[in-house]
Amino acid sequence: MDNKKIIIIVGIILLIIIAGVILVMLTSVHYEKIDITPNGTTIEVPANQTKYNGNVDGAKIWNWNNGILVTYNSKENQNIIKVSELGFNALNKLIKNGEMQNIDGFTCYVINADQLLEIHIFDIIKVNYNGKFYCIPLSNETTHDNIIICCNDKNMAAHMAKSVQYKNVFPDKPDTLSSVKNITGDLHSKANNYVNNTNLSKIKSTVEEETGINLDDAKSKIEQYTGKLPI
Repeated sequence: MDNKKIIIIVGIILLIIIAGVILVMLTSVHYEKIDITPNGTTIEVPANQTKYNGNVDGAKIWNWNNGILVTYNSKENQNIIKVSELGFNALNKLIKNGEMQNIDGFTCYVINADQLLEIHIFDIIKVNYNGKFYCIPLSNETTHDNIIICCNDKNMAAHMAKSVQYKNVFPDKPDTLSSVKNITGDLHSKANNYVNNTNLSKIKSTVEEETGINLDDAKSKIEQYTGKLPI
């Protein structure tokens, strides 16, 4: 084989390699980290295309070219959280009607994308999605975070689910009513112990010795003048 043919073959191989690298660069997804709760739980989302759509009844919504992220924290907006729970319950019920799959250890549900937009909390998103969506619901009782990831790329959904880093910024407050009940019960118990352990006869004898007065006689004399005492 002459040098000219070798150069041509090498050139073709180089072109294939370069084309492959360019294709990978164009199709690979870059991610950026965002806060789900201020200074709290974080997640990675597609970079330079994820848009925050705002807070609807306590639920936060992000979307990108072919995906939706919905989150709410049951401690962040307690005054309106019941509305969010209704929206999330409706969304979870819809999602769990889909085909269930296991993707990298996460339970994933496959549904038609246009069904998502039937849920009230998506009213602010003015886009139309088509095709299948892979949805992964997540929740954490310690941090009170509830997360739903839905997109048309199951690898992206799995990557986002793996990237979640939970952090509790709304620690549970002590139950004030229970604390008051505990204190009241403790005081009541101590009062009962005092009464049960006090020798009233001994106290009566001590008073009589110190005053020189027989309390039973004094009580009888007083009753003669005033009527029977209520003791």
